[in-house]
Amino acid sequence: MAPRASWKGYLKLSLVSCPVRLYPATSASERISFNQLHKDTHNRINMKPVDPELGLVERSDLVKGYEYEDKQYIIIEDADLEAVRIESNHTMNIEAFVDEHSVDVIYQDAPYFLAPDGAMAEETFAVLREAMRKSGKLAIARLVLSSRERVVTIGARENGMFVCTLRNPNEVRGTAEYFGNIPAGKPDPEMLQLAEALIKQKETTFDPKNYEDRYEIALMAMIREKLKGHKPIIAAAPERGNVINLMDALKASLSQSAKPPAKSKSKADEAAKPATKSAKGGAGAAKENPLKANLLKAVGKSKG
Repeated sequence: MAPRASWKGYLKLSLVSCPVRLYPATSASERISFNQLHKDTHNRINMKPVDPELGLVERSDLVKGYEYEDKQYIIIEDADLEAVRIESNHTMNIEAFVDEHSVDVIYQDAPYFLAPDGAMAEETFAVLREAMRKSGKLAIARLVLSSRERVVTIGARENGMFVCTLRNPNEVRGTAEYFGNIPAGKPDPEMLQLAEALIKQKETTFDPKNYEDRYEIALMAMIREKLKGHKPIIAAAPERGNVINLMDALKASLSQSAKPPAKSKSKADEAAKPATKSAKGGAGAAKENPLKANLLKAVGKSKG
């Protein structure tokens, strides 16, 4: 059975238009969810509206309210919403094109697939798709979904197109509150080089199949065992691999610094020298830069 389109209309660029269909690119239907049940009857609980003064109330007595100040509301009638409702014209009108890497990921919201609606639309669709692919551009358009206008990006993806709704700018928080107090100083060049070496050693090609939700898998295994009448399985904690916490890192660095320096001056020795040498020959110098010593150890461990 063919998937059901969530929107049908036209993709339009100037005088060129093409019938298209829009499909959700993701689904949460396979995600495990729970229902609230009574502990004795196992009946599913119905959530009923409660007024703090009146107790249980009928849903027909509920109205919409916008809180403009603390505990101060303005009532919004259905007629008010109808007055601002944007009628869908079933057209995705392209307004502009931007570089495909210029749209910050923080603005990207819901993903969709876009496909031609019928054989007659395929040629026009392919021309628009390949023009965007070759130019490295994303189209900016507006689309009415559920009576609300959304700004979207449109780009080439395989044989079709990829549409992503964008968040409103006032929904995105600024970074100053979170990053403002982080020092902007440049790191030690030698430590930076060591960190880059660690990154290089762990480079790979991203495959989402390698990063499944381990909690979801363990949850489903537990549910299946309970269905069989067995006791729940206790999920084992994932292996830590080569990850070292800060305390371990400091101890390892101090331990390495306490070792007598090798006679031969290899590149590794030269890189470790700033972390191990002491102006007074005591343990105080070992504390100078435990991060550099730990980076050296991690690089060596990865190579081994």
